Amino acid sequence: MQDRLQALKEEALLKIQQASDLKALQDIKVSYLGKKGPITEVLKGMGKLSPEERPVVGAYANEVRDAITSALELKISELEQAVIEEKLKKESIDVTLPGRPVRKGNAHPLTAVIEEIEDLFLTMGFTVAEGPEVETDYYNFEALNLPKDHPARDMQDSFFITEDILLRTQTSPVQARTMEKHHGRGPVKIISPGKVYRRDDDDATHSHQFMQIEGLVVDENVRLSDLKGVLETFAKKMFGEERKIRLRPSFFPFTEPSVEMDISCFKCGGKGCSICKHTGWIEILGAGMVHPNVLEMAGFDSKKYTGFAFGMGPERIAMLKYGIDDIRHFYTNDLRFLKQFKKA
Repeated sequence: MQDRLQALKEEALLKIQQASDLKALQDIKVSYLGKKGPITEVLKGMGKLSPEERPVVGAYANEVRDAITSALELKISELEQAVIEEKLKKESIDVTLPGRPVRKGNAHPLTAVIEEIEDLFLTMGFTVAEGPEVETDYYNFEALNLPKDHPARDMQDSFFITEDILLRTQTSPVQARTMEKHHGRGPVKIISPGKVYRRDDDDATHSHQFMQIEGLVVDENVRLSDLKGVLETFAKKMFGEERKIRLRPSFFPFTEPSVEMDISCFKCGGKGCSICKHTGWIEILGAGMVHPNVLEMAGFDSKKYTGFAFGMGPERIAMLKYGIDDIRHFYTNDLRFLKQFKKA
């Protein structure tokens, strides 16, 4: 019986040595060490041995099992290492080759302009305030001196969700909400950037969704001259120190008096060209002194507090600043367009 076990051991070790893959080793393991293997069959005959021979044969059988198991583990380790080395050879990297350049992104031109405007007003002591894009009719219109029957509402054809809920048509509701939070106590000094929505037909200069930045200052003894000073600083920092501004009378329901601000054309210097439509001036934004009704509805005493507000479209600022002729370029995600602003 020991001779038979010795022969099985030598036979198994030879097959293990000749095995060329992991599957073959698994087959050898099952064949020799499995429940139906030859070693198990030999051990079944131990009952015919004398009591003195049984422990000797049993110990030798265990030695054979251990030898085969050890040989299998060693061969498996060798084959696994060979697989890894072969894979490394095939996937080797020539570290002397120059690396592939990583394409870096850049800020969207609108984002760049908005951040530039925000930084400018932050240096003048303003803070940035934000509010919901889905707004109530009250904050979007009524709190801004636009009651339900006011004809000026026709200027802002809106996306209504319900009779009293709509997509905001301006960021002015942020001003009303901010003033309410101050509970009638100044000062208030904010800008409110964000997306707004109006039912417009999309073309080169109009979009149903666009960005807006509005500003608000409320305090005691705020004058129109303060508004002019702030706007003049903005124009010079944004379009060049040589820029001049002019204020023209206008109408907005939430301000009184109301003005439109123009800047001297940065292309022709005021002489007249296609950009300024040969007038020498370019319209930039609307502004005015906060209407007393708006102050009162927000809880401020209009006899004690005054204020000014202004609003501008970052798309228009960016179009003028970078010479862009179609507002739709900002929203089509065309990389050929966006790559031009890596240094913007």
